[in-house]
Amino acid sequence: MELAYYSDYAVRLVNTEEPARNKDCLTSVEAVRELFGEASQMARRATDADVTRFRSVRARLRAVFAAADAGDQRQAVDLLNSLLLEFPVSPQISGHDHLDDEGRPRWHMHLADHPSNATAGYAAIAAMGLAFHLTEFGADRLGLCQAAPCRNAYLDTSTNRSRRYCSDRCATRANVAAYRARKRLETERSASTGRTAETSQESTTPTDR
Repeated sequence: MELAYYSDYAVRLVNTEEPARNKDCLTSVEAVRELFGEASQMARRATDADVTRFRSVRARLRAVFAAADAGDQRQAVDLLNSLLLEFPVSPQISGHDHLDDEGRPRWHMHLADHPSNATAGYAAIAAMGLAFHLTEFGADRLGLCQAAPCRNAYLDTSTNRSRRYCSDRCATRANVAAYRARKRLETERSASTGRTAETSQESTTPTDR
């Protein structure tokens, strides 16, 4: 499993909440366990107490994305470093479950499970994955969706660093909204121009004596 894979842990956790819509999907231990995906062994350690702990980590990860999205790279790095210090990882070389065509292990870096609790394990992986993505591709590759009121987190993997939305759906919605706004502005300008022309014509019409 490559380290780039782990950055998605941060995105998944942050996007369990939509603050502008007062929507929160992280309300049960089952929701916590679903975040782990294939890491079922770690998920089994989750308890009801992890719901509150996960929400705390989520807020801190969102702050990293928010700082990066606002262009404050130093703040984003400082916030991420604080998470890395609090939730250290245990890197290991793995490969016994991935063999090549000749039956030899495909060695790769793996982040070992944190032994204390489910939150610590998940936070360590999410923070390390996000740190890897930031240092490899740049802090400006971390963003929050520009299609209000969404504000979901995303990782920009586009070749020209042009991504501004978390999904095609939000991009389409934003483009439609922008198109409608332009049409309204054109209509208002046309109406305003018409009224100005009428006023000008009336002012130049000779008055009856």
